[in-house]
Amino acid sequence: MISAVGYMRLVVEAIGAAVIGIGAVSTVFLFARSLLAPGEYSTSDIRLHLGRFLVLGLEFQLAADVLATAIAPTWKAVQLLAAIVVIRTVLNYFLSKELEREQAPQAPPRLGRDDSGA
Repeated sequence: MISAVGYMRLVVEAIGAAVIGIGAVSTVFLFARSLLAPGEYSTSDIRLHLGRFLVLGLEFQLAADVLATAIAPTWKAVQLLAAIVVIRTVLNYFLSKELEREQAPQAPPRLGRDDSGA
């Protein structure tokens, strides 16, 4: 059982690394396309693209850390996992907030008068 969980941890960790790597490579191509065809992709579009991959990849990395701690739950390993969870959760929270903010439709500017016609 311990060796099976160890292999699962390695697979999940590799998936997380692959997701981040694929995201980085595809973002570089997106950025290059934006240089060749200005106006096709905005900087926000490119950042959102990379941010989605980072959030997903970090979730896989966190899952791998949980699996690693499940194998050998020493007090030091649990403390390390807690620190990693806090750091990655804070990072994921701010990445998610930025993604939400960037995806939110921009409201048209108000002219300073009521819509009631007064």
